[in-house]
Amino acid sequence: MDSNGLKRLEQRDGYLPIEDHGLLGDGRGSALVGRDGAVDFMCVPRFDSAPVFCGLLDHRRGGQFLIAPKDLHSSRQWYMDDTAVLVTRIQTPTGVVEVTDAFLLRPGAVLTEDDPAGVGALARRVHVIAGSVDLRVLLRPRGDVRTERQSDGWHLDCPHQGISLRLGSSRPLPGCDCTLPMHSGEKLALTLSWDGPVPTSVEEVDTALEDTARAWRHWSAHVVRDVPRAELVRRSAITLKLLDHLENGAMIAAPTSSLPERIGGSRNWDYRYTWIRDAAYAVFALRRIGLPMEAGGFLHWALTTAQWSDRPRVLYDVDGRLPQPETVDEQLAGYRSSAPVRWGNAAAEQIQHDVYGEILDCAFQWTATGGRLGSSLWQRLSVLTEQARHAWRTPDRGIWEVRTAGRPFTYSAAMCQVALDRAARLVNRLNLPGDAETWAKEASRLTDHILREAWDDDTGTLTEHLGPGGGLDASLLALPLRRVVPADHPRMVATTRAMASRLDAGGGLLHRYLPELSPDGLDQPEGAFVLCSFWLVDNLAGQGRTDEASELFERLCSYASPLGLLSEEIDPGTGAFLGNFPQALSHVGLISSAVVLGRVNRGVRPELSTHAWFS
Repeated sequence: MDSNGLKRLEQRDGYLPIEDHGLLGDGRGSALVGRDGAVDFMCVPRFDSAPVFCGLLDHRRGGQFLIAPKDLHSSRQWYMDDTAVLVTRIQTPTGVVEVTDAFLLRPGAVLTEDDPAGVGALARRVHVIAGSVDLRVLLRPRGDVRTERQSDGWHLDCPHQGISLRLGSSRPLPGCDCTLPMHSGEKLALTLSWDGPVPTSVEEVDTALEDTARAWRHWSAHVVRDVPRAELVRRSAITLKLLDHLENGAMIAAPTSSLPERIGGSRNWDYRYTWIRDAAYAVFALRRIGLPMEAGGFLHWALTTAQWSDRPRVLYDVDGRLPQPETVDEQLAGYRSSAPVRWGNAAAEQIQHDVYGEILDCAFQWTATGGRLGSSLWQRLSVLTEQARHAWRTPDRGIWEVRTAGRPFTYSAAMCQVALDRAARLVNRLNLPGDAETWAKEASRLTDHILREAWDDDTGTLTEHLGPGGGLDASLLALPLRRVVPADHPRMVATTRAMASRLDAGGGLLHRYLPELSPDGLDQPEGAFVLCSFWLVDNLAGQGRTDEASELFERLCSYASPLGLLSEEIDPGTGAFLGNFPQALSHVGLISSAVVLGRVNRGVRPELSTHAWFS
């Protein structure tokens, strides 16, 4: 890296590192932009639409939208302060270019409203700030494309995606793959639209980018700043907002599919959907950093979806419907030849008992912060509570969605305890119909059962499933966060110590489990799971080990990309990002740990779960 922060571009197997990308979005669709000036993953008009570009999954056949000078050798990226407007500075032997990218928002857009904020366009402004360059413009969507030149630019019909695009330019383009000589001080504005006319002149695009930045700054001004690493917390909040479907509050897990959890492996999944369990974790984080509207929107979506779903599912699309069936895309080679590439997610059909607790905890948080439960919703929640009383006794696939036969996972039983506990509290607080006394007693007995049956005397730790023979599972670090077992309970302290030692991946990172001891049906190693390390921070703080918690938090923050983004997993040997990116729960973990440590620094006991109504 040189004195200007520029870093040489390095590819492996023809691909940029995952961490060398920035995220754009407008609350409906999203795109990743690499340090090489390429948009190599973009799904519009929805997060789960067939990608227009997915060169990140096959650099030959996936397609991309490239704007870059020839002979580029180094670059850097940054976001304009407190916005989702991305700047990429690229250097060549003859000149320096800045490309400013954003999904445009309508003038006056208010990002707390549940109305579409985007105009359905990606704006890309090029400015040559020194020297001269030969700028290549390449627009190549995936699949067969019919291209037609018209008076207002280039029109592209993309039958594979079922979408039509228009490329507008501030100067005539001879084609969708061309090279333009440009000199110091010159600008070029390009807009790729999928939803109507958009600005094309440099002046119009400049104004549109300013309007977009203004809307983001107005929104991000509400994010609290009295927490450790406040700049990363704000960037995490903006990232979560980019994954938030503005029209109904659903939040997707990640904007990508099939980025591998192990290079060359098959741990490749489609994360462009909304997991019910994410709601409870995300809502806790969002509310405590000054974003109650986003928290309430996600809660409302989760409860509405749970109310009319035939049975509680693990994940849904943003409309609350089941995702498309999981399929393998034989045409794409995968990131760095990590096949298969998958669309859809078969986990939607799995039985995972933790969903009962996730839904009841959402209802609890909803009402504890002023929401109302209608009689039909409460009737549905009561049925789920009764189901939770018995479900924990039967095997399921667990939080990690194993693709083996089910087991009686400890985390799943713990979340059934949460369902019973929250239902009993709701009845007592709101005078609702229901057997609160029985539910509360069952919750207490289930906690005792977990502490007894998941405990392994030989290893001195709680294990992944009830009964003998279970391995270590970092999901148990979430038990204090959900108030199932206190962080300072002796068996939780011992479990935390065991996790930090035996699941240690180095550098403060944790594996979520060891596949050789906890079979998951894939028989492959993977990277360290980022969220689990933040859970460890929260447990250390809850045990009064504040200095250790703060030190670990700082180490974890150091893994964030230069843009402040986090993936699902990290290669502990190299620090390279693995898995889908950016990952919502990794950013939720960072926010939650910052809140916990902020409370400790103010002399307040760390709040490991929603405090409302637990008196």
